[in-house]
Amino acid sequence: MSKELISQENIVVGEIANGLPLTIPVYRLKGDGTGPNVYIQANMHGAEVQGNAVIYQLLEQLKSLKLRGDITLVPYANPIGCNQKSGEFTLGRFDPITGTNWNRMYRFNKALPSQVAEQHKDCDDATLKAAFKQALVADIDSQLTGPDYSLTTGKRIALNLQKLAHQADIVLDLHTGPISSQHLYCPEYAKDSASYFNIEHVLLIPSDFDGAMDEASFCPWWSLSEELAKQGREFAVQVEAFTVELGSQEKIDLSAAHEDANSILSYLNHKEVLVDAAYHPKAMTRYACMLEDYVAYYAPMGGMVEYLAPLGGHIKAGEPIAHILRMERYLSEQPLQTLSFDKDAIAILHFASASVNQGTELYKFFTNVFEL
Repeated sequence: MSKELISQENIVVGEIANGLPLTIPVYRLKGDGTGPNVYIQANMHGAEVQGNAVIYQLLEQLKSLKLRGDITLVPYANPIGCNQKSGEFTLGRFDPITGTNWNRMYRFNKALPSQVAEQHKDCDDATLKAAFKQALVADIDSQLTGPDYSLTTGKRIALNLQKLAHQADIVLDLHTGPISSQHLYCPEYAKDSASYFNIEHVLLIPSDFDGAMDEASFCPWWSLSEELAKQGREFAVQVEAFTVELGSQEKIDLSAAHEDANSILSYLNHKEVLVDAAYHPKAMTRYACMLEDYVAYYAPMGGMVEYLAPLGGHIKAGEPIAHILRMERYLSEQPLQTLSFDKDAIAILHFASASVNQGTELYKFFTNVFEL
């Protein structure tokens, strides 16, 4: 495959205030039709830009590979968010009009799995899968072609992206944290696949829907599997979807992006998207925790923070994780406070600023950790 075989389309996802179209670039590579189709998007949150560099590195390598499945790649998935600046900082985590998290606007029609399971109960697995994919896309189309007044800007963007994702068998949503180590949001049913990414920390999530892209992609298929189980029919979940957390926001690192692309290609090679490709997972110990054991640590006081817990590092209960400096109290009390955490844990991410109010989310920790 060469660069000439990569196609580009700019899809319209709305209009801005001067009436001009709001567009998103979509890159496509065609496979030979014998493997699963893939959808990868990046930069849904404005400051989370590293995924764009990863898509660049993926395209640089994919153009010389043979593919079994089609691959669709979408950088700059949220053109409003990535341009949502305040001084030198990018905001873009929340829709500035509605206040809703940009990654919580996707759709899950909970009635659809039972309807399709009943209508196609006598079909073979391949026919059933095709029918459900078609139903998912038609459901999104019904929203996009409904009354124009019923959709917010963010919802319209999300639905256009989701329509692309519903046509794939594998969905990867590329994100970053504030200041963060790499980690993978992985549905519990797909935990064996986590070992094919070169990512050391894995967060196992249930099949509950909370509005995110990964959930919007796999929850319908999980629900369909459950509905068919009620009929006494075993039907594996047909779609794998992951949120891939690439590190910290507000920067790109092309060297790291190359490694991230290799990690994704290792997973895709295992899933037989690639033809005779030499991508394999690195040997490493992978640590996991359940979503219910992913603990937020909030600042017990306001002040200026020195973050001590190393990201990706294992800490023991009672070890110092931060200093908080409170200079306005220099003469009245101890101005330097030491914070600790009462559990053995792995520090995954911390707040981006040293200046915090009481109640700010300082850290996120894996607890009750186990090896995959």
